[in-house]
Amino acid sequence: MKTARILLLGGCLLMADAHATSFVISTDITMSLTLSSSKGTSGSFKDDKIVLAAKDDAAAFVASNGEIRGAQMEAAFQRIRSLLPELPSTDLQLASAILML
Repeated sequence: MKTARILLLGGCLLMADAHATSFVISTDITMSLTLSSSKGTSGSFKDDKIVLAAKDDAAAFVASNGEIRGAQMEAAFQRIRSLLPELPSTDLQLASAILML
């Protein structure tokens, strides 16, 4: 399953018109998700069941360039944005960050 995700993500990167700025923003978002916690302690979204459940949906979303929007990914977006309202991100950047967790 992990290999399939890596291959899917690799294919997405080859097809996408990626820019260094987008990568930096996605990396910053990933760091924010990794360092943040819903409890305000040293946890992260890596342990969040809602966000982890959205990985497959996020992979489909990224691979389809935003055309496929799964319910679990939408729930993860709502959770992340409610806990980190200051996080500036597009849906595509956020989905990419979820994949990197």
